[in-house]
Amino acid sequence: MGAYEGQKNKKGQTSAEAYQAQKGKKGQTSAEAYQAQKGKKGQASVENYQGQKGKKGQTPVEAYQGQKGKKGQTSTAVYQGQPGKPGKGGKVTGATVATGKPLKAQHYNIPKQPNTAKAPPVKFQQGRHIEGSQNWQGQQYAVFRNYHSEWHDQSWWHSHYGNNIVWTFGAPYYFSSGYWFPAWGYAPNAYYAWDGPIYAYNRLPPDQVIANVQSALQQQGYYHGEVDGLIGPLTRGAIADYQRDHGLYTTSTIDEPALQSLGMS
Repeated sequence: MGAYEGQKNKKGQTSAEAYQAQKGKKGQTSAEAYQAQKGKKGQASVENYQGQKGKKGQTPVEAYQGQKGKKGQTSTAVYQGQPGKPGKGGKVTGATVATGKPLKAQHYNIPKQPNTAKAPPVKFQQGRHIEGSQNWQGQQYAVFRNYHSEWHDQSWWHSHYGNNIVWTFGAPYYFSSGYWFPAWGYAPNAYYAWDGPIYAYNRLPPDQVIANVQSALQQQGYYHGEVDGLIGPLTRGAIADYQRDHGLYTTSTIDEPALQSLGMS
């Protein structure tokens, strides 16, 4: 993105000033100007963005990845080098919120058995905290700062959470404070691809929440895998890319601010 903005500005101008000065007519927001000038009649702004940014013979995905990272580095690799940092602008308060109609929750037919090759299981670590979460400021990220892995037997989970337990891919999750959490120990051999909170969008079960997020990220060109309801490395990398590009903390998981930005909450 830096290269793109750097080529567009005049000498002595910041990239943001150059972008707004050259792209927007008087009275237009930068978003309106971008869509008006970049998109041909009948062409979606995302399609147009992808079409103009790629070099000849390049797919939109290759073009996106090539421009976001250093030479030879994918966008996911760039994210992994900077875990837990906020995206562009460095402030969550400047997060970009999706415009247009809010997305409606959908029900997806997903496989009953997880593809563990695509989303390997994680191992339980007693008292584990989420790396980098201490840097995620604001009440909406408190659930991540406070999370730590717990192991209890079935009777303990039932006595504390009663009917607020659902099963996804043969693993139990409990509901608390608007999020789903893995109920470690309820079923000792349960499969979890992510040890941490998952925002309970529309109070859907975890796999349907993940599938809805995958679909939303597909529509915006961030996720290129199967809608399978698994929060594996490919899905988490796509979430991280979206968060970074929209001024959000790169939690690389399904949190409330990310879904608000996607127009899903």
